[in-house]
Amino acid sequence: MPLPAGLRALAIRDFRVYFAGTIVSQICNWMQTVTQSWLVLELTDSPFLLGLIATLQFGPILLFSIFAGIVADRLTKRNILMLTQAVQSALALTLGLLVWGGHARYWTVAVMAVMWGVMSALDQPTRQSFIIELVGRQHLASAVGVNSASFNSARIVGPAVAGILIARVGLFAAFMINAVAFLVSIGALTRVPARPPASRAGTTPVLEEIAEGVAYAARTPGVRFILGLQIIVSFCVFNFSVYVPLLARVLGLGSEGFGFLMASLGLGAVTAGLSLGAIVSRDPPPELIAMALGVACAGLLGLAVMRSFWPAALVLGAVGLTGTLVVACCNTSLQLATPDRLRGRIMSLYTLVSGGIFPLSAFFVGSVSQAGGVSRAFAVSGTLGLAALAVLVALRRRRRSMN
Repeated sequence: MPLPAGLRALAIRDFRVYFAGTIVSQICNWMQTVTQSWLVLELTDSPFLLGLIATLQFGPILLFSIFAGIVADRLTKRNILMLTQAVQSALALTLGLLVWGGHARYWTVAVMAVMWGVMSALDQPTRQSFIIELVGRQHLASAVGVNSASFNSARIVGPAVAGILIARVGLFAAFMINAVAFLVSIGALTRVPARPPASRAGTTPVLEEIAEGVAYAARTPGVRFILGLQIIVSFCVFNFSVYVPLLARVLGLGSEGFGFLMASLGLGAVTAGLSLGAIVSRDPPPELIAMALGVACAGLLGLAVMRSFWPAALVLGAVGLTGTLVVACCNTSLQLATPDRLRGRIMSLYTLVSGGIFPLSAFFVGSVSQAGGVSRAFAVSGTLGLAALAVLVALRRRRRSMN
């Protein structure tokens, strides 16, 4: 029986094996984040130092992802992913041994967070550009959607597993199980054929290769527009780790209510991922992406006036669905619009404006919430997103009318 349209990429054996390993890797990343955060709180009991760890972990994505794109274009992507998974396994193992021996200190966790961030900066553009090598252009939308659904599912499962392990067994066991689980991801990658890179290492200086990728993005209107949409959704919409806890407090909810709000958000995101291949047969229309972004930003304005649980949960689900649809469609469009030899560099720009912008956007939302409350943060972010979207669409229409 043929698979539903949104799942057709899973009919491809290589992608199916890779996907199984990716699920484990994504769950491991969320487990590491939660376990590491709990360790920091046990060591310092300081929200500021906890936030600093997050900045140290995400900072390398902002600083190094664009350089990682060159590596992804020059080297075999499967081998790069095996390296990043092996190093992350070793980092989890090291933290586990430090906890077991009673030698864990804040500075050691900070060093590990930076190293983890460097591996993430290398892993993300490589992983994004590797998918099309496995499924081809025809099934890319389905593959990106399925991968997005697994990421958002892992965002629910990973923290839950980590929390149970910490409560029942302890931090040491959580780190050690995480380290071993990464080996499953590496094992899956060994069963995927290695494909030679489209762009071989040559005599061109690194900065010139970076400039080539940036120049391609700058002179290609479709790529510029998609990256602009990604910047808006990353800065204005995807701040749920700041938004949702504060919203739960405004609604007078406890930890259980907060969990349900996050589940509603995750359900919308997973639905978007599983639906992408059915909604978009191949290349997502830019108009569809812009429309979904407009709905997500309008949803933020709706959340600014919410004062009861169920309406807030429904709107959060809609924002999760449309926001995730924007991200997945931007990913698909950029990969389809980019030549093979430049794909790693263009996806490094995608990584930069998605994951790399998070520390800046989180600081912005946190500052607005501190000054005027989370309702004002929702209102400001929604208004800013709609205004930026209107400008971007107007510039696109103007350019097209002049051609």
